[in-house]
Amino acid sequence: MESRSPEIASLFVAACSGDRSALARLLSLIERGGDDARTVGRLVYPKTGNGYVVGITGAPGAGKSTLTSALIGHIRSLDQTVSVLAIDPSSPFTGGAILGDRVRMQNHATDAGVFIRSMATRGHLGGLSLATSEAVRLLDAIGSPCTLVETVGVGQVEVEIARNADTIVVVVNPGWGDSVQANKAGLLEIADIFVINKADRPGVDQTRRDLEQMLELSDFSNDAWRPTIVTTVGTTGEGAAGLWSAIDEHRQYATTDGSLAKRRDQRLRNELRAIIERRLEHRAREICTGDRWEEIQNEMLSRSRDPWSSADEMLQGILQ
Repeated sequence: MESRSPEIASLFVAACSGDRSALARLLSLIERGGDDARTVGRLVYPKTGNGYVVGITGAPGAGKSTLTSALIGHIRSLDQTVSVLAIDPSSPFTGGAILGDRVRMQNHATDAGVFIRSMATRGHLGGLSLATSEAVRLLDAIGSPCTLVETVGVGQVEVEIARNADTIVVVVNPGWGDSVQANKAGLLEIADIFVINKADRPGVDQTRRDLEQMLELSDFSNDAWRPTIVTTVGTTGEGAAGLWSAIDEHRQYATTDGSLAKRRDQRLRNELRAIIERRLEHRAREICTGDRWEEIQNEMLSRSRDPWSSADEMLQGILQ
C-alpha cells in the first residue's frame, strides 16, 4: 500500500548499507507481490545495471547445489562477494521454499561475503518464481557484484533461466545420455557454458564427445560465442576455478561484442510484457466474480448467450 512507502524506503536505505535483515524483508515483500512489491521495484530500478547474473541450471540430481557451493568457495577465495538465489520447489502446504539448496550451501552461511536466499517457485511453470527478476534487481541495486541463480531444474526452467541471466551454465552428468537430454530440453540454444559435473565418474569423455558433436552440428557464425565445456567435481571443488574463468571469459566476450547489452535489453522487454500480463490476469480474476458474473454464466449455460459476447461484456471494464 502507498502508506507503507516511507517504511519500505527506509528498509531499502538500510539494505544498501549492509543490513541483511532489511534485505531479507524486502525480498519477502517482492515474493508476496502486490503494491508493496511494486513500491520496492520503483525504488530499486534507477540504481540497477551494474551487477552480473549467472544462471546455473540442469536436470534434477546433476549436482547443481553442490557445484554452486564449490563456485561460491572459489569466488570467496578471490576475496569477492557473491549473492545466491536458490529457486526451490514450493511447499505444497505453505507455498514457501523447501530450502534444500540452502542446506547444501550451509558451509557459507556464516560468511559475511555471501548472501543466500531460497525462493519458492509457487507452482510457476518452469520453476522460476515470477519474482526472481525483481529479486535479482534488488541485489544488484544494493551493490552485489555477482548473483548466482540456481534453478530447481524442472519443466521449462532450463529455457526460462535465459530471461534472467547474463551467463547461462548448463550442468550435465556423465553417462546420462546428455545429447538426447540437451536436444530435448533445448539446452543447446541457451547454454553459454556446459559443465560436466561429477567428472570423477565413468563416461566423461563420451559425454564431452556428445556435446562437442552437438556443437559441431550447430550453425555458429564466425564471430559468435561457442559454448565452453568444463568438467567439475562439485563435492571436492575440483574445476570450480576453471568454471569461474569460463564465466569471466564469456562475460568479457559478451561485453565486447554487444551481445550482453542486447540480452539485457530483451530481458527488460520480456519483463514489461510479463508485468502487463500479470496485471491483466489479476484484473480478470477480479471481474470474474459477483452477481453479474453468475448471471452471465447462467445465460451462457442456458444457450441464451454465447461465450464470446459474454466475455466481451465482462471485459468492457478492462478494454475501455
